[in-house]
Amino acid sequence: MKTRAEKQAQIDLLASEFRRVPHVFVVGFEGLSVAKDWELRGKLRAAQAGIKYHVVKNRLAQKAAEGTPVAQLNEQFKGMTAVALTPDDPATLAKLLTEFAKENPTFRFKGAVIEGRAIALDQIEAIANLPTKPQLMSQIMGLINAQPQRLVNVMQGVIRNLVVVLAQIRDQKAQAEG
Repeated sequence: MKTRAEKQAQIDLLASEFRRVPHVFVVGFEGLSVAKDWELRGKLRAAQAGIKYHVVKNRLAQKAAEGTPVAQLNEQFKGMTAVALTPDDPATLAKLLTEFAKENPTFRFKGAVIEGRAIALDQIEAIANLPTKPQLMSQIMGLINAQPQRLVNVMQGVIRNLVVVLAQIRDQKAQAEG
């Protein structure tokens, strides 16, 4: 059994993370084996350095959530509960958790807070289907690069056509002389 000081230290740690991290997913894992839990932790660690995953005591998590956006989810802290947090890209974390939930039916979402707003459970699937930040950046860069690239192709086409016409004129003159 934890001492009061240990419990307070855990509350303080969770509260600081809830204040610092804008994207929090609350999940239930009743019936999930320890091996599967470690598998999930490994996937989260490998995916992104900023992702954290904590199994929490419900009452301690509720106390830690007071005064933070996560307080909107206090009703969800029932049963076996864990929180997954990411400072950067909620789409990546939502994808990882959704894929894991599909493979393990006992793992389920209880709620989420994205940028300080509580998100409905059906919206988590939509967030999981969004492209990740690097994918969005590459798409935007592709769109920005497309217009100048088209302009260069058009300009090269004019020069290429001029060269073809000059070559045809040269060939016609050579045939007329020959």
